[in-house]
Amino acid sequence: MIRTWLSRDDGSPSLGDASQIDSWSSQASHSIWIDIDLQAMTQLDAEQLLKRFNCHSLAITDVFRSRHPPKIELFDEQVFIMYRGIQQCLGELKFDHMQLAMFAGNNYLITVHQGQSQGIENLINQGFNKYLQAPLSLACRIMHSASNLYLNQLLEFEDHLSELEEKISRHGDDQLLAAITLQKTDILRLNRIFNYHLSVSKKLVNLQSEQSVTNITIDQPVLQDLHERFERLHSLTTMYYEICGDLVDGYLSISSHKLNNTMRVLTLITAIFVPLSFLAGIYGMNFEVIPELHHPNGYFILLGSMLSIAIALIALFKWKRWF
Repeated sequence: MIRTWLSRDDGSPSLGDASQIDSWSSQASHSIWIDIDLQAMTQLDAEQLLKRFNCHSLAITDVFRSRHPPKIELFDEQVFIMYRGIQQCLGELKFDHMQLAMFAGNNYLITVHQGQSQGIENLINQGFNKYLQAPLSLACRIMHSASNLYLNQLLEFEDHLSELEEKISRHGDDQLLAAITLQKTDILRLNRIFNYHLSVSKKLVNLQSEQSVTNITIDQPVLQDLHERFERLHSLTTMYYEICGDLVDGYLSISSHKLNNTMRVLTLITAIFVPLSFLAGIYGMNFEVIPELHHPNGYFILLGSMLSIAIALIALFKWKRWF
């Protein structure tokens, strides 16, 4: 399926289909946005349309790859951008990602994707009239629209992260530790995506100094705004990843401290009973020559000695603050 938006003299875009491309070709002063959904269009037809706009063969090959990291490539009259878009937000830092390819020329923008793009649909609902005359700015607004979905999920996770900190400090358990570890993995995946996006936005910000791109309108504030958004997303995921790592380390430290305290108590109890067991072992032997064996108060003397040793050891451990 192909959707097109053709700019008009009154500034409002005209929604149509592939037939508007011929109208745009005869009106060089107008701009057009061509949105291609590969689910409703064959790859051969899409390739033919891209070749009509002189898209590079290697860039066309990248479009139809199942997985390709985000990137930006500069050609003589075209900027090619690969972006990791969003098809659906699943909640809790989980997204159904999609590959979104964009070809930005002087007066046209071509977006190619498999399925519905949330970034594109949100931008259409918000309005994009003022960006249609500057296709590269329009491409940046599409990426910015998708980044809003990322940012909303990250800000919601910030509140959830505060709750996790309180829970793990009060009554952490292995289930909570497993949940934090899984979320740490999700954050790491997002951080890798934002690292790619940040490199794309850096190149876009420096696009004005590129001598290879001369015929494309560059709106520096729009590019800078997108770069700042990707910087924020990258810094947030980096910070959240470190916080989750600190929570895991903190839980393990608390568990280790509790285990050390338990082992210390057990060790002290063992230390107290070692001399008592020694005396009980000696006087439990069946020999006639054992001292005090026939003493009338031998049993009470032994119990008194064992009690005195136990009290002395407890007092010693208390004095050393081992209890």
